[in-house]
Order: sequence, then structure tokens, then C-alpha cells
Amino acid sequence: MDEIVKKISSLGLPGVILVVMTATSGGMGGSYALVGAIAALGGPFGIVGGLTVLGLMTIIGETLADYGIEAVLGNIYKERSKNESVQALLKEIRDLPLSDDLKLKLTHLLESPESSH
Repeated sequence: MDEIVKKISSLGLPGVILVVMTATSGGMGGSYALVGAIAALGGPFGIVGGLTVLGLMTIIGETLADYGIEAVLGNIYKERSKNESVQALLKEIRDLPLSDDLKLKLTHLLESPESSH
């Protein structure tokens, strides 16, 4: 079991997701449910897209662990504000399932003079 745990943990968050999906689907049907879930993650790109999404989740998870959600989202919204309407981004932030404190910080970040173009 130690060897399996090491291999799965090297996958990071996607490994955990795979374990949970496998455990909740139960029995031999678990393999089919797992493949179906990965394909669903990939949308029109199927299993290949799903595996890409799982890979991106690993990168995102590592970045969040290193910098925190506030810094990551702040940088994402600053970058998006270069090409998108700040008002549209502010509405998007209001609709996100985030804490009021984080929404306020992101709003102030977008409304600050240095982020204006």
C-alpha cells in the first residue's frame, strides 16, 4: 500500500480526485464511471481534454498552495482587465462563491488607479 500511496500522492489533487471517484463509484463499474468522469471533464475533447484538465488542476493546486487564492485570483483579474471590461469583471466577482472579504479585496484591486488603462 505504501508504494501505491506514493504514486497517487505524486499526482497531487488529481490523484485524490481519482481515488474519491473510484471509491464512490464502487465495483467493476468504477472503471467505467472514472473514464466517463474524465471524459466529461474534457468536454468536447473527451478523455484527452479531461486528462489535460486534471493536469491543469495539479498546476493550479500547487500555485494556490504557494501563493494563496487572493494572490492568484488578483493576478488573474489584473491580467483579464487588460482585455475585458472592468465593470463586467466586477459583476463576475460579485457572482462568485467567494467570501465577502475576498470579493472586496478583488474589487478594490480592479478599481485601484494602477490597474486602470
